[in-house]
Amino acid sequence: MAAILALAPIVFGLLAISAVFSAAETALTGASRGRMHQLEREGDSAARRVNQLLADQETMIGSVLLGNNLINILASALATQVITRAIPGGLGVAAATALMTVLVLVFAEVLPKTLAIVRSDDVARFLSAPTLLVVRVAGPIIFAIQWVIRRTLGLFGVRMGMETDVLAAHEEIRGAVEYHHSEGLVESRDRYMLGGVLDLGEMDVSQVMVHRRSLVTIDGELPPREILTAALESVHSRLPIYRDDPENIVGVLHVKDLLAAIAEADGAIDAIDVPDILREPWFIPETTSLKDQLTAFLKRQNHFALVVDEYGALQGLVTLEDVLEEIVGEIGDEHDVDAPGVQVEPDGSVVVEGKVPIRDLNRAMNWDLPDEEAVTVAGLLIHEAETIPEVGQTFTFHRHRFHVQARKGARITRLRIEPLPREDDEG
Repeated sequence: MAAILALAPIVFGLLAISAVFSAAETALTGASRGRMHQLEREGDSAARRVNQLLADQETMIGSVLLGNNLINILASALATQVITRAIPGGLGVAAATALMTVLVLVFAEVLPKTLAIVRSDDVARFLSAPTLLVVRVAGPIIFAIQWVIRRTLGLFGVRMGMETDVLAAHEEIRGAVEYHHSEGLVESRDRYMLGGVLDLGEMDVSQVMVHRRSLVTIDGELPPREILTAALESVHSRLPIYRDDPENIVGVLHVKDLLAAIAEADGAIDAIDVPDILREPWFIPETTSLKDQLTAFLKRQNHFALVVDEYGALQGLVTLEDVLEEIVGEIGDEHDVDAPGVQVEPDGSVVVEGKVPIRDLNRAMNWDLPDEEAVTVAGLLIHEAETIPEVGQTFTFHRHRFHVQARKGARITRLRIEPLPREDDEG
């Protein structure tokens, strides 16, 4: 009995240390990274330690688990040694196992982790100092363990670099946005805006550009008065000027430059030398990501670029507005013409032009049609059907029924789309 009384404080002390490890693991993995970074900028040293730990989360978790397991095993071994002296044989081992299971489960696992879940930010900051000490002491051991794990997984064909990150930041943010949207805490418009920001690095300019079929260009050989008339008839302020061939762009005409030239010539339109006021065209490859192009627009202070393929052939044009619309949605002004691209019918179906981008349709109707394999609605239909559909054909996939209403050559120009209940989806 004396041995039990003597070792009881040691066992409970070890359980208390185990509780600290458990609370630290749960609090640090559940702490708000955004709040920790904000607190660090405000000079909070505890938040700075939390960010240090989260910077190498795998090592932090490994160190905490190593310490926690050592403590629990030591506490269980001591308790078993003492109890088997009082109760010899297998009954003593069973009693020690049952007692330590209850104590570890309640006081070293459930209780501290529950507290850590409820107050994760506060607990993480409070326990950051001792946890950082443990990580520095156990770090080399954990590194060796990670090396062994990766070597072992490599034998089964699983390749992991030592720098592998356990969390993808973008997917973590996207998941949080989707979760809060499903809970009604984030509006659909905000959801699309936040998702648009995250998608900029994954999309290229070919997915948002105005295709060369839809380009408004002006023949540079026309007289100045006809060029002025064409510019005024357009809804755009920047217009590509070509020579000989519509795809041979030799410059970009800015309407403001044209008006300034007219003012300088005292209204003598025919005396204007149009080539002298053209701006040099800016050509970019179609594989440029939207994130890089947005940076380039801001750096060059140029909001207009022509997109070419690997052979230098003109594919289309992209503007700063096109990139921003991937974040905030369609931007209209008093000169924009409302195109009947998406029309909701009384029966709930939607008549859509084939050239309408999938992302625009999703925003307008709050749908989730996939846009990984195609940019336009017609492209999605052709990708899923694996053929060019005929007028009158109907296809069902992604919980929507697609009915082809019009086709021009090999292009699907108009479709009617009906959303279906989940159980009616056949695709």
